[in-house]
Amino acid sequence: MFYVPDGTTKCGYYECEKCGTRFLDLSNDEYIECIDCGFEPDLEIGPDEVMEDSRKTAKLISVIEGEEEVEKMDSLLSLAITGGDYNWI
Repeated sequence: MFYVPDGTTKCGYYECEKCGTRFLDLSNDEYIECIDCGFEPDLEIGPDEVMEDSRKTAKLISVIEGEEEVEKMDSLLSLAITGGDYNWI
């Protein structure tokens, strides 16, 4: 699968409030770091500056349970990225 490992039976369905990306993740926390824009470190910080913390901008929409349901949702979300098989829809 694209977002979660094969055989996953429970995962979180998230949407980033900043960039709008929707994705699956193994965690079920209310907010997590976005896979696209969550942590963009400034690599040119000076010696007296502090590295910025990660931004938790992806909000949990729902929890997907059941191996078949997780596989269907993963396939659906990855269609635009991978051009995967959409015959099951």
